[in-house]
This record gives sequence, C-alpha cells and structure tokens, in this order.
Amino acid sequence: MDIQVCIGSVCHLKGSYDIINKLEALIDKNQLSDRVKIKAAFCLGECVGAVSVKVDEDIYSVQPDTVDNFFKTVVLEKVM
Repeated sequence: MDIQVCIGSVCHLKGSYDIINKLEALIDKNQLSDRVKIKAAFCLGECVGAVSVKVDEDIYSVQPDTVDNFFKTVVLEKVM
C-alpha cells in the first residue's frame, strides 16, 4: 500500500511533516514497513481541510492529533 501525504505549502503549514513522521513510527511499530510505504506528494487538490493524505484512490483530511485514529481506521483496515 502506498500512502501519499501532501507536502504542498498549505499542507506543510498544517503539519504534513509531523504526520509523515507519526505514520512512519506507526508503520514501524506495527511491523508493516514491507507492506506500507509513505510517499510525499505535491498538492492533492484538497486544500480546504487538514493535511491531504491519499490511500488508494481516497483522499482524507488528517491532522497531527488525528494520525493515530486515521492509522487504525483506514490503514490497518485496508492492510489487514
């Protein structure tokens, strides 16, 4: 699974690098580094909400304080 995290200027200001770091830590903690990859992306076209994160064809708005919930409800659901 590839997860794309927007690092465009708006998402950067909203904490995209914090989200990338937290997702990488969760992937390592759950021993999923062979199945889940994080990729940076420029503008996913959803600048209104929080940081845009694309999984498969779906785009989610994720904040640094909602990464854990996003990981559990989206990433783990799709990987398991």
